[in-house]
Amino acid sequence: MLSLCFPTEVARVAAAAAGKAFRRLSMESQSRAEKKVYVHYNHTDSCKFARWTAKESYEFMRARPWQDVVDFYSDIVSGRLTLSDLFGTERTRTSSIHNDENEIPEVEAGSDANEDRAGSGRWARANFKIVVSYHGPSFDGWQKQPDLNTVQGLVEKCLGSFVDEKRAKLLKEKCKPLEGCALVAGRTDKGVTALQQVCSFYTWRKDVKPSEIEDAINSAAPGKIRVISVSQVSRVFHPNFSAKWRRYLYIFPLNDGEKREQSIDSEVEVENFHTSNNVGKQSNGCYENIENLLINDEGGFGSHEKPRNFTICRVNLLLQRLEGKLLSYKTFARDTKASRNIGPPTECFIYHARATEATLPCPVNDHGEGRKVMCVELVANRFLRKMVRVLVATLVREAAAGADEDALLKLVDATCRRATAPPAPPEGLCLVDVGYTNFDPQNSLIP
Repeated sequence: MLSLCFPTEVARVAAAAAGKAFRRLSMESQSRAEKKVYVHYNHTDSCKFARWTAKESYEFMRARPWQDVVDFYSDIVSGRLTLSDLFGTERTRTSSIHNDENEIPEVEAGSDANEDRAGSGRWARANFKIVVSYHGPSFDGWQKQPDLNTVQGLVEKCLGSFVDEKRAKLLKEKCKPLEGCALVAGRTDKGVTALQQVCSFYTWRKDVKPSEIEDAINSAAPGKIRVISVSQVSRVFHPNFSAKWRRYLYIFPLNDGEKREQSIDSEVEVENFHTSNNVGKQSNGCYENIENLLINDEGGFGSHEKPRNFTICRVNLLLQRLEGKLLSYKTFARDTKASRNIGPPTECFIYHARATEATLPCPVNDHGEGRKVMCVELVANRFLRKMVRVLVATLVREAAAGADEDALLKLVDATCRRATAPPAPPEGLCLVDVGYTNFDPQNSLIP
């Protein structure tokens, strides 16, 4: 009879080999982790010693009074304020996107085939365009996910009472909840607000009224989500594929401790926001005393700290170099698959990119002075994942380092995403609107 137990010596050798293999794997894993933490992008320009590391950029962007921005967006979503209160009536000329459906033909002219099939099959369905506003910090993003409070999950639950009998029966057979299917112009991350997000919903029922859809969504989460308009549109309308441009606004709040000094740049009066940790004055785009910013053995700096001031004028100059160009923004994207890092999928065309100073309006019962903020407006045909937030954080970093005006164009050509800064906080980002006609520069928020 054979013994089922290994001899003692064999067991000891096997245990030793297993322990050695485990220690080797642990050391390799630790080595990879150390490389991931300490590897930084090697900038080669003259401002490389003044440029923040990823950690420094993250800390600078986070150390902001974001609650003031969150409250402002909340007041807009609830209808108490508008963007006119931020920029002024004359400067706020956003397009009424919920009227753009008049530009979409119901049936293509001269197409007898479309006219014949208009009353049958999928062409008999009613397609509704829903323009909705929601407060980003109150949700876990747009896309529906299990056990999370998402905008899509809430909207589709409200649309469940308007689905047709065929779909309702199918959902029941699959033991799924009675929900509609909402398509969207662009998914927003957790914490990102939308003022005029566009989604669509179709049904084969003929008795659904736009006002009923509006009431159902408005009653779901008052103060957190509000319907701007609901209208029946062309059957070929798609909120994403039919869109020609998207507009984002990023509000960057300034700390109370930051002083304001007037400076002249290209004969234009601009605001210079800074803290007490300045390195020196700017000269020819970069900072003086850069040679004193020597890295010591511990990875720190010598006699001077990195500059922590920037001018909004410099940010604006950096932005304007991106206008009117079709570029690949792969280095400004995050959380995208490697297969999308090359080729047309990463290319975006920016129609409008500007920055300006503004003051957040005070609450109704507060008669004090509003907080000073920097507003960044970006309009493009499309945006990559977290592209706006990375772009804003990189803008602030490059402006503080005193980089050249074409700094962003050089970063576009970089081969590593570590060349750009970590994403700015989502609380400052807002999807303003989506356009379905050609973009008109006269409708920009920031001229």
